[in-house]
Amino acid sequence: MEVRVRFAPSPTGYLHVGGLRTALYNYLFARHNNGKMILRIEDTDRTRFVEGATENLIKYLEWSGISFDEGPHIGGNYGPYIQSERFDLYKKYGMQLIEKGQAYYAFDTSEELDLMRERQQKAGVAPKYDRTSMKNQFTLGEDKTKDLLSQNVPFVVRLKVPFEGEIKFKDMIRGEVTVRSRDVDDQILLKSDGFPTYHLANVVDDHLMGISHVIRGEEWLPSTPKHILLYQSFGWEAPDFAHLPLLLNKDKSKLSKRQGDVAVEDYVGKGYFKEAFVNFIALLGWNPTSDREIFSMQELIETFSLEKVNKSGAIFDITKLNWMNSQYLRTKSLNELADFIIPFLQNINFNFISKDYLMKVIDLIKERIDNLIELPEFAPYMFAKPKEYDQDFIKKHWKENTQNTIEKYFVELKNITNWDYQTLHDFTQKYCEENNLKLREIVHPLRIMITGKSVGAGLFETMSLLQQNDVLDRIFYFLENIALKLR
Repeated sequence: MEVRVRFAPSPTGYLHVGGLRTALYNYLFARHNNGKMILRIEDTDRTRFVEGATENLIKYLEWSGISFDEGPHIGGNYGPYIQSERFDLYKKYGMQLIEKGQAYYAFDTSEELDLMRERQQKAGVAPKYDRTSMKNQFTLGEDKTKDLLSQNVPFVVRLKVPFEGEIKFKDMIRGEVTVRSRDVDDQILLKSDGFPTYHLANVVDDHLMGISHVIRGEEWLPSTPKHILLYQSFGWEAPDFAHLPLLLNKDKSKLSKRQGDVAVEDYVGKGYFKEAFVNFIALLGWNPTSDREIFSMQELIETFSLEKVNKSGAIFDITKLNWMNSQYLRTKSLNELADFIIPFLQNINFNFISKDYLMKVIDLIKERIDNLIELPEFAPYMFAKPKEYDQDFIKKHWKENTQNTIEKYFVELKNITNWDYQTLHDFTQKYCEENNLKLREIVHPLRIMITGKSVGAGLFETMSLLQQNDVLDRIFYFLENIALKLR
């Protein structure tokens, strides 16, 4: 059997990180099994449709490295791949179920349905369509039903769920699942406007597109018995199902915008490498081994297995994402890193001098940051003279005799001819020994004068990269303008 899987988002806005994980697991499963990956846009709910959302979904799926074999943007033999272009099919199959006695017409108004739910609530009964008392073809009879249809009275088509028995299916992650038929609602399949519900359209499309495995989020697990009934009603073989665990905040609540970013585009905008982000998303609920966490896309494909996906929810830990991003930051080439950050710097009108110089700065700073776009904030002094100085650091390290010490050091520093790390280090160490000083009595004041900050890359590496005239100018400016106020 050919493996055919699909990612079927609704075009209601952005690509959710949970959606990306679903798409990624489908992709990894397909590629691992030499199968096909299909993109289908499920836009039957027109009230939630967002213009441009489909293009946005495709953009960020492609950014993540997920490729498709069929879809609205590339075509295929099973199209159209947008549900709003397939409405005639859903109506056809909905009517088939009516003819087979597996579905029925219902003519209830929204007010009548509200009253039904109120009665059930007062009686302590779980809300569910009551086929035996409401206005449908079973209570009205065939003649009255035909009469209402001829008068174009609004109706919906509902699934006829057996009153007795059980619905069983095997989930590839959760094992055997059994649900009592009486606990399943008579789901609406075709709405009064003729539009299909998710359930009918989903099952019809999965069958007609030859989907072999449905890999989707846990939130769809309660709907699966309805889908199994639909497959049985049509006489079709159901695909294999796998329901992925929820993504959770650190407090174990469901991942939501209230506690942080949930859109993939937000993380793109924040400068995360796609390889790091995809690696992180892949391990939310699955890990092929306990002894490593960094995997390329090809390694993820080679090792992926649905059987190893956890049942319990996966914590979206931003600290872990930052760590993983830092691992990729340390291994990428300087040229690649410079090309990555230049558009960000241009976007904020940041003067990075030249690409060659930028690469040297990145090489100096990359061990001290988790995300490359932290560079302008972490080390602005590598590109311009400090505009402000860390006052707490000054209070701590600018002592009564510091100015005199630095002024003498400054005089000799101007005479250095080889302005490189080793010369600067050895010169300063020798100066301290000759003047009975500890190295920190020079290094800490120098750091604040040159960088304005209390932390940064190694001081002598920083001085070497900044060049002699620039460093001397910064020290002189501080001594003449800032230090005088400290007396």
